[in-house]
Amino acid sequence: MSAFEKPQIIAHIQKGLNYTVFDCKWVPCSAKFVTMGNFARGTGVIQLYEIQHGDLKLLREIEKAKPIKCGTFGATSLQQRYLATGDFAGNLHIWNLEAPEIPVYSVKGHKEIINTIDGVGLGIGEGAPEIVTGSRDGTVKVWDPRQKDDPVANMEPVQGENKRDCWTVAFGNAYNQEERVVCAGYDNGDIKLFDLRNMSLRWETNIKNGVCSLEFDRKDISMNKLVATSLEGKFHVFDMRTQHPTKGFASVSEKAHKSTVWQVRHLPQNRELFLTAGGAGSLHLWKYEYPVQRSKKDSEGVEMGVAGSVSLLQNVTLSTQPISSLDWSPDKRGLCICSSFDQMVRVLIITKLHKI
Repeated sequence: MSAFEKPQIIAHIQKGLNYTVFDCKWVPCSAKFVTMGNFARGTGVIQLYEIQHGDLKLLREIEKAKPIKCGTFGATSLQQRYLATGDFAGNLHIWNLEAPEIPVYSVKGHKEIINTIDGVGLGIGEGAPEIVTGSRDGTVKVWDPRQKDDPVANMEPVQGENKRDCWTVAFGNAYNQEERVVCAGYDNGDIKLFDLRNMSLRWETNIKNGVCSLEFDRKDISMNKLVATSLEGKFHVFDMRTQHPTKGFASVSEKAHKSTVWQVRHLPQNRELFLTAGGAGSLHLWKYEYPVQRSKKDSEGVEMGVAGSVSLLQNVTLSTQPISSLDWSPDKRGLCICSSFDQMVRVLIITKLHKI
């Protein structure tokens, strides 16, 4: 692919903020997005922005008692578009951004900070709306926003086992009313796949470095691929179609950045393309190529997966600080937002994605 045919990553709008921003998310079916973080005075903040004539307009600023670490629109309907957030005190809140004074749902979900959150259901995938949270207290909990106080599932370390800091969670396999999995990544490199249908640990592995981000290429299809990013600049792509009884899932790994790979996000309109965000302020755009055959038989005739390969399409350095969060627009191909620890939020345009 020549330089002219390659996608270009263009910083369209950059805005400095007066707080530390931890997460940013597009509001579905709009040109709006939210940023979440904490002010220097120790309170939490949610800001709602809209893109207007090539600039950002602040529509609303909401201050809350505790710093806000993460948020998702994944479990809400397109009519309501409620934002679910996890904060430093372990609270899970769901906000109506039109009337954000009191949360529409509130639960003290964890004993310590909620590091990570994901949602599935009404807008994405079949089945009930559900939210999953992962915390420093070592537990991963699944919540139904229609059910108060108690989680519908709680994955915690067994008695006597060390509790590990959970850094990332992701829903997947939600292709019908019954099937659903949660994948969780921990600070010691553990990746655990929980089957929510029969409440069991389906698979686990260790990638030797803390797992910063996990994402299935799609939540609402039969498990296809899972990307895991880690502290030492590496990421792994697992082929989730074929599980071998002892070897698990086949994978390919790539040394991507010189430092931590903080985030991975798949392009909503093409699941073979994904962006990774690095600790040195860089973004890398990758393409996954499937092998000729995705499975083969081992010496005993048992099916095992075959991993594909990844190629780098484009990379750009946007900041001197880590890019802490990243989100593709679900509606407009190539539109993307990212936030970084230099207290900036950036709207990016990535070109030529329809030609790949």
